[in-house]
Amino acid sequence: MSESTFIFNSRHPEYVAHAEAWRRARDAYSGGTEYIHKALIKHVSEISMEFEERQQRAYYFNYPRNIAQRITQYALAVDPVRAGASTELVEDWSRSGLRVNEVMRQASTLLNIYGRAWLFCGAPAFEGAVDRERAERERLRPYCVALSPLSVKDWAYGDDRRLLWAKIEEMHTYDSNPAVMRQTVRRVRLWTRDRWELYDPLTSEITTGANPTGVVPLVELIEPDGFGIEANHWFEDVVRISDAILNNESEAQMNVVKQMFGMLVVSENFQRGAAKAMPGGKKTENDSFSAVVARSAALVESPEEKGISRYISPSGVETSTIRAENANLKQELFDVVGLAIQSRSREAQTAESKAWDFQNVTQFLANRADLLEQAELRAWEIMNLWDGSVPVPQVTYNRKFAVRDLEKNIAGLLQLSNVPGTGIEYRKAALGIAVELLDAIGSIPDDRKKALLKEIEETRPAPVPELNFGSVDNDDPDNNQGDDDETE
Repeated sequence: MSESTFIFNSRHPEYVAHAEAWRRARDAYSGGTEYIHKALIKHVSEISMEFEERQQRAYYFNYPRNIAQRITQYALAVDPVRAGASTELVEDWSRSGLRVNEVMRQASTLLNIYGRAWLFCGAPAFEGAVDRERAERERLRPYCVALSPLSVKDWAYGDDRRLLWAKIEEMHTYDSNPAVMRQTVRRVRLWTRDRWELYDPLTSEITTGANPTGVVPLVELIEPDGFGIEANHWFEDVVRISDAILNNESEAQMNVVKQMFGMLVVSENFQRGAAKAMPGGKKTENDSFSAVVARSAALVESPEEKGISRYISPSGVETSTIRAENANLKQELFDVVGLAIQSRSREAQTAESKAWDFQNVTQFLANRADLLEQAELRAWEIMNLWDGSVPVPQVTYNRKFAVRDLEKNIAGLLQLSNVPGTGIEYRKAALGIAVELLDAIGSIPDDRKKALLKEIEETRPAPVPELNFGSVDNDDPDNNQGDDDETE
């Protein structure tokens, strides 16, 4: 086996173990007609014509995409703080118009889908000296993009627990010449700590270049739960439950269709008469009467039975049962990923279960924020190795998440604040809780939060106004004046 062939075909053992599940998760996230045809299961007794119709009628509720995106939306609901970052790079981190937040959202969603994601930090190749004007004109600066694990085929770590080398698959389209038909090829680029090699099957050439960073410019993101104990990723279970909902919904839909149109039942005498009426009085291989009539397979019964032709259809009980099962599956689907922070009945949920769910979700999101923060910081450090003028910012991700029922909490707080007969200390406690709720919603800066809490603590009771019960003070000139006026 030649070196180029080995470079193209070698795969990391973890890639080999999970590639099939990764592709299935990717297809489930993408959805569409192609995935419906892949995920729908044909019954053992289902004829091809009915299955084809069911495929054409089927529709897909894309729960995998909903879940993957929702986790990212919660985890990155508040923009991270990047003190000292280059404004230009923050606004275009990928060199293709994607900001830092958008690249990190991509990485987070990839992590949800696959349980593993990569950040690649590169720089465009150039020759000759580069001044500031040329750098701005040709946009010669480092960049960072998110990669799925399907793009990183093989890798290895050294004794220092840093990447020793990695192979990245690149889909490249040759279309710079409008007079030549475009061609898209799968190239593989091998990165080591001091150089890179590009293998192109179209040209059969190996292009090489220097890697001045001294590191493999990749950052691996991996969920510690799951792959850390050599387990499958939880998103596989999400896909399987989603597939079950798809198949159940398809069955319910076809039941509705059959209720509208029904299935034809004919007598044996009618069947024989129809067969005799055909040319030659014989049934040919192309005769579809006994197999298919109208929209579905026909049932044949003997004269000893009903003896009459009629339509039958399934009752509505089966359809309602399927829909109820799908409702249960949907609930279980969100329970699997810990997103169901309430039961179906919020009133039925105990205080202990609510507290447990709240801690479960917030801890998951806090771990995700910590993972993204470390990965982004490492990406900035690699970009700095490409170009020393790129500052390494202080990156801070939000770790406070408003996943409680804030509307009810605030309403309850307002009711408690209006309890009659309470003193200043009670009101201070209520105001302190209000500040914590505001912090949960909008992440108040620490200095401002301290100022608010100090202001609450320094609150004093309002002065009690003096009460006048109508007594007359003879020394008061106003009272005397009032007497004179009355005399007049």
